[in-house]
Amino acid sequence: MFRRRSTSAAPDSSSSESASHESAEATQPKGYTPKKGVPTPKRRESEPDLRRPHKVPENRKEAYRAYRERLERQGGKGGRGATARRMPGVPQGEEKYFRQADLGEARAYARDFVDSRRSASEFFLPFSILIVVLLFVEMPLFQIGVAYVLWPLMMVTILVEGFFVGRTVKRRAAAYFPDDPMVRGVGMYAAMRQLQFRRLRLPKPRIKVREDPTPHGAR
Repeated sequence: MFRRRSTSAAPDSSSSESASHESAEATQPKGYTPKKGVPTPKRRESEPDLRRPHKVPENRKEAYRAYRERLERQGGKGGRGATARRMPGVPQGEEKYFRQADLGEARAYARDFVDSRRSASEFFLPFSILIVVLLFVEMPLFQIGVAYVLWPLMMVTILVEGFFVGRTVKRRAAAYFPDDPMVRGVGMYAAMRQLQFRRLRLPKPRIKVREDPTPHGAR
């Protein structure tokens, strides 16, 4: 007798619970979502932090490696040969010496033009050290001559050479490579390279002194 009452009470209780649950949901406003039992994660926790700072290359080698990886992602897998084809003016096997500013046939011509001649500007660094040493000589007239004659003469020479070399390189590069976007700024690029000692220049010189720097297609 008691067993029948308990079994009959079980479905009644379950039906009453479901009915109360349905009535509770019916009283909620439209668009209400019942709780899941677990708190919803915040957006900044569920999504990756896209504003994190990128790693800045610490030297030229890392910068070039990042540049090659970017080229491979854009153009697919191609290896060293494909990278060299995308970098005009770069000799095979010397890609590690080149920056983004060194790419292009116009920049290659500017380097060849500077490397094919001797100039007073390339001795700027050793000459500056020499002047500093001479200023320690305890002779007032000699110090005045070094500070007010020798040093200004060297600076004027460097400025004049840089002006004429930059203007010449810019004019010829624009005539030889009119479609090269790296023609812009090639004059300053040549003038700055001229200030470097020949053995310390990067990329390394590919022609000798007094050799014709004119491109083969323009000869």
